[in-house]
Amino acid sequence: MFRERGVTEITQFLTHLARIGNVSAATQNQALSALLFLYQKVLKQEVGWIDQVERAKKPKRIPMVLTRDEVHKIFAHMHGTPRLMAGLLYGSGLRLMECVRLRVKDVDFGYARITVRDGKGAKDRLTMLPVNLAAPLERHLAKVKAQHEQDLDDGFGEVYLPGALACKYESAARSWAWQFVFPSSRISIDPRTGLRRRHHVDENVLQVAVKHAVRASGVHKPATCHTLRHSFATHLLENGYDIRTVQELLGHSPREITKTYAKVLLCVCLAFAKGQSVLCWIDQRCACASATT
Repeated sequence: MFRERGVTEITQFLTHLARIGNVSAATQNQALSALLFLYQKVLKQEVGWIDQVERAKKPKRIPMVLTRDEVHKIFAHMHGTPRLMAGLLYGSGLRLMECVRLRVKDVDFGYARITVRDGKGAKDRLTMLPVNLAAPLERHLAKVKAQHEQDLDDGFGEVYLPGALACKYESAARSWAWQFVFPSSRISIDPRTGLRRRHHVDENVLQVAVKHAVRASGVHKPATCHTLRHSFATHLLENGYDIRTVQELLGHSPREITKTYAKVLLCVCLAFAKGQSVLCWIDQRCACASATT
């Protein structure tokens, strides 16, 4: 049955999804990928170039942003490590996976900054370390280091190293500098190598904690972990930081950040025209230094 159908039938089906089914662009793309896999990998049949499909439109969304009061309400219902991680998302503008993959060597308490390695687009960048998160983070790392030393005594203590670093630096996987800032609570088997090691914490831990905190706080917005990053950028813009500085802190291209936050900034300027406010948990001296360089 499937062998008898070609480009015309596939085009009609995908167009039907967009026109009649009102599916999203992601759903239509997923259907196209599934059909191409079926024909090319399973049926071993080439279907030609599909270019007459009516594409589902991808909507342009304005990012969800929390007010400072809403941020305080949400954080009031968070505790322990999830609160510390969420503080880095809001205070440093980290993405979710950038936070959970953070390593000890990339946290610089002396310069109050965090180095994000291999971020989106395989780009490294520097961002600020909030001053009033420094002490809690140091206490957290003291506990993590004690756990790491116990793992070494038990014959473990290795972490996954990206690329070929494990071959180039054989002892780096056991060193303190390469350990995850937020390690998992248990040792597991790495499916890539079969070795037992402690990986970073599951990102779902923070996602669930933020979801529960939003519900408990009474904030009636569909806020997620990424909403804290949006709020970080918008609150900096509210405080008058130039868009170039915010772009560097987020790791965005100039066009990307302009398109994403221009409309939000316009609403913010109108709402906060009567006064200035201070971005909570941000080291103003570090931010000012970044703005002048």
